[in-house]
Amino acid sequence: MRVIAGSARSVPLVAPRGKDVTRPTTDKIKETLFNILNFDLPGSNFLDLFAGSGGIGIEALSRGAEYAAFVDNSKDAADCINYNLKHTKLDSKGQLLKTDYLRAIATLESMGKKFEFVFMDPPYEEYLEKNVLERLSASDIIDKETVIIVEASDHTDFSYVDDLGYTIDRIKNYKSKMHVFMHRNN
Repeated sequence: MRVIAGSARSVPLVAPRGKDVTRPTTDKIKETLFNILNFDLPGSNFLDLFAGSGGIGIEALSRGAEYAAFVDNSKDAADCINYNLKHTKLDSKGQLLKTDYLRAIATLESMGKKFEFVFMDPPYEEYLEKNVLERLSASDIIDKETVIIVEASDHTDFSYVDDLGYTIDRIKNYKSKMHVFMHRNN
């Protein structure tokens, strides 16, 4: 696992041990994702929920995002994120919130943060996507211009997003997972 492009290009990243802890996004999938986002990243704020190794948020910083918040409540993940931020020399642009997504969103609201991108890769089959989207729908850390990307297993149901006030803009399918791109309607 490594940074694909930008200021930290080719820098290797570490990930928490054990498959139950994290599922690092492969270089090929990460490259596809950032080819979609690339032109809008410079100067943006990026939120990486369920960050694991921090690889997605670090890739965003490397490609020109101004700030990234990393949220994960695992000690191993937090240690990896801190190490990876320092190792890539992007630690001055990143902020780790070692807590659950509910507390993290409340903290970011109290700080007055706004995000152009929200990426989430929650544990599969726990159906946390809906909980996060419900919480974000009432939050001022995003607006209708914010691009929300959910990485999920390929059979995850997103039929409820219209009821929460979101529109799906694009679905990018891979072998056993997908990226769902959406925005809030108001």
